[in-house]
Amino acid sequence: MKQLSTRFSMAVHTLSLIEMCPLECTGDFIAASVNTNPVVIRRIMSMLKKAGLIEVRAGIGGAYLLKPADELTLLDIYRAVEVTEENRLFGIHDHSSIACPVGRNIEQVLQQELQEAQQAMEQRLARTTLQQLGKQFVL
Repeated sequence: MKQLSTRFSMAVHTLSLIEMCPLECTGDFIAASVNTNPVVIRRIMSMLKKAGLIEVRAGIGGAYLLKPADELTLLDIYRAVEVTEENRLFGIHDHSSIACPVGRNIEQVLQQELQEAQQAMEQRLARTTLQQLGKQFVL
C-alpha cells in the first residue's frame, strides 16, 4: 500500500523541536534529530514559513512559532506540508471504460466515501494541538 509522504511527521517533529528549544533549531540541529538530510528540513521549514506557522532567523539560525502551540493543530501542519490535488487526499484513476458498469460509475460511487474519509481524518487532526503532543515528549 502506498503511504502518504513523510513530510507531515517530519514537520510535526520540526515544530515540536522549535517549540521546545527555538534558539538551537537550525536546519542541521533538526536534521540530526529527524535523521535526514538538512536540505529536506530546509524544504519543510520553507513550507511551514510560507504557511505562516514559523519564522526563521536568518544568519544566526534558529526559528520560532508564529502561532501559539496550544492553537497550532495537526491539521494546520498537515495542510502546510501535504500538497493534495484540488484538496482531495484520494485520487481516482482516469479513463475507466464506459462500456463497463463499474468503470462508468466508479468515480461517482466512490467519491462520496472518499470525501467522508478525508473529512473524518481532518476533523481528528484538528482536535490535537502541538502543545498536547509536546506534553508527551520526555526531556
